[in-house]
Amino acid sequence: MKWEGRRKSQNVEDRRGQSGGGGGGFNPLLIGPLLKILFSKTGLIIVGIVIVFSVVTGTNPLNFIGGFLGGGSQGFTTETNYTPTAEEDRLAEFSTIILGDTEIVWNQLIENYREPTLVLFTGSVSSACGNASASTGPFYCPGDEKLYIDLSFFEEMENRLNAPGDFAQAYVIAHEVGHHIQKIMGITDEVHNLRGQVSEKEYNQYSVKLELQADFLAGVWAHHSQKTSGMMERGDLEEALNAANAIGDDRLQKQATGRVVPDSFTHGTSAQRMRWFKKGFDTGDLRQGDTFSAETL
Repeated sequence: MKWEGRRKSQNVEDRRGQSGGGGGGFNPLLIGPLLKILFSKTGLIIVGIVIVFSVVTGTNPLNFIGGFLGGGSQGFTTETNYTPTAEEDRLAEFSTIILGDTEIVWNQLIENYREPTLVLFTGSVSSACGNASASTGPFYCPGDEKLYIDLSFFEEMENRLNAPGDFAQAYVIAHEVGHHIQKIMGITDEVHNLRGQVSEKEYNQYSVKLELQADFLAGVWAHHSQKTSGMMERGDLEEALNAANAIGDDRLQKQATGRVVPDSFTHGTSAQRMRWFKKGFDTGDLRQGDTFSAETL
């Protein structure tokens, strides 16, 4: 891919070196009692001890206040010894540029497009959808309209999944942006509202259709991106198709357990994922991506 030097997205939160906090949130009922304590003689002594302890240990005193207000820490704890590698910084820049390219394409295709935010993290992260670890893999949270990626996943794609290449990585980002398209179109909510209304097997089938449509939308992005930016080079399309093949439910189940259970599929088979991405890439037509009405997937 010819991606270096291109426009970067401004919708990026770099949380690398931070770990998502747990605990409860701010409790307004504690304001009154807390103020009484702080402005009493005992409170002033406590504040003085906290400040001295913070100076000695280098701890932010606000962390203590957060503990009083919420019963625990919330937000992020920075690892002071964290230093990203040059390769990780390169992948961060790459991800920022790919997100920027999706913004260009989708702003052209969707009127009043609402751009998502990309969150880069290491290890674990907090989102509106709950806490997640790097083992979860890249994901989109409809609750806060953010994409979450631990950049180590790209190394896992190459080494464990045998899906190397920068365009394979771009496909992953574009797929998660596809989920954002589904969110703003109301498709995600329609599917999620079915949970508990249908059997687990049937809900899994809807989940597969949701994922395959996100693959299709990634293909649509690639189609229009190539027309406007010409980033793709020889072999890039094959990289994306190889990545789609590598993360099919049937392939992953076979690798993990030696057996395949179709009723438990939630993302689609390797063949289905490749087919829908390729359809999006070939047509570039949003009207061709209704996986929910398709007679065959």
